[in-house]
Amino acid sequence: MKKVLYTLVMVCLVALCAKGKTIRVGKLKPFKSIQAAIDFSVNGDTILVDPGLYKEKNIIIQKSVTLKGIGFPVLDGDKKYAIISVKAKNVLIEGFKLQRTGRSEIRDLGAIMIYDSYKVSAINNILDDTNFGIYVQNSKKCTIKDNSITAYGKNELQSGNGIHCWRSDSLIIIGNKIKGHRDGLYFEFVKNSLIWRNVSTKNVRYGIHFMFSNRNTYIGNIFESNEAGVAVMYSKNIHMYNNHFLNNWGDAAYGILLKDITDSEISGNYFTKNTVGLHMEGCSRINLYKNTFNNNGWAVKIQASCDGNDFTGSNFVGNTFDIGTNGSLVLNTFTGNYWDKYEGYDLGRDGIGDVPYHPVSMYSMIIDSNPAALMLFRSLIVSLLDKTEKILPGVTPESLRDDKPVMKRIPL
Repeated sequence: MKKVLYTLVMVCLVALCAKGKTIRVGKLKPFKSIQAAIDFSVNGDTILVDPGLYKEKNIIIQKSVTLKGIGFPVLDGDKKYAIISVKAKNVLIEGFKLQRTGRSEIRDLGAIMIYDSYKVSAINNILDDTNFGIYVQNSKKCTIKDNSITAYGKNELQSGNGIHCWRSDSLIIIGNKIKGHRDGLYFEFVKNSLIWRNVSTKNVRYGIHFMFSNRNTYIGNIFESNEAGVAVMYSKNIHMYNNHFLNNWGDAAYGILLKDITDSEISGNYFTKNTVGLHMEGCSRINLYKNTFNNNGWAVKIQASCDGNDFTGSNFVGNTFDIGTNGSLVLNTFTGNYWDKYEGYDLGRDGIGDVPYHPVSMYSMIIDSNPAALMLFRSLIVSLLDKTEKILPGVTPESLRDDKPVMKRIPL
């Protein structure tokens, strides 16, 4: 019995120690400086920071602590410094306003910098006028959630990325709002991560830009009015579901650019009012289904370098051009999609058109090689050329067709 009681007491003591103590920071609190409170703390402690303005040079966290703001205290980088740098595991940063980070051409400076860490969380913070917002390097199982991240960059050289992740694993990035950075989200050599319900708008370059990043999943994000749209490059096993790509207009703007992407799945996404909804180069074995392409310049541009990609069960509505391509060799399939420009018939009344639909217009191919021809858009000669081409294909690729076009818009 004594041994049992002794064991229970020791368990309780360990639990109490693990919980840690609470340290207060503020004008009328034991600590006036956040860094001093962190230096005094031990693993497991919680540091509560009162409202106010704190100007401290690059707060360093090297212990497993919780740093929590009350009423969004302001941490100001004075346009010279990074604000918080984390080099520890099991750290939580929550409830701060971080503003005016420094900028440097020599090293990266940002609001929350996470290096070589494990299970670090940045939750419900306001980042304003930051160079890099939240920066994650060589870290694992970190969570970035419900942060508002705003910058005012005018060009690519004057701004870092909103959420910047490099050589990291198993990240969870949820519910963040990002605006005005170079790239809203930037991933390089990041794997096994979830990007869910983020809003990335009006960034100088891409809403999201990732390269060499495999086995990642993107769900329910909104990428709107970014200068060049979204770019996904040199990656495999990518899963993109129920995202919105909106209002990305410009000479080199895309809803999403896919370059050298393989063995992936894209479903339930909405491509609306983009210069090009979806642009594909060097892509293979991608299953694209139940997507909606609405009011884009080109719904899809698929280069001849792509093969083994399947488009099924998607809606193409109100696009100037449905499909564009730069070659006659077709190694991809289009089956069972709805095309609002389809003029075929359904004598069998099974909901499937009796004649194939050729979604590539001759005029779109002419524009692709000679953009000045766009001035003839909606002219009688263009309409006649396209009608003739559909009856007797000679320029457009004959094998790029949907053999089973559906007659009614597909409910998604």
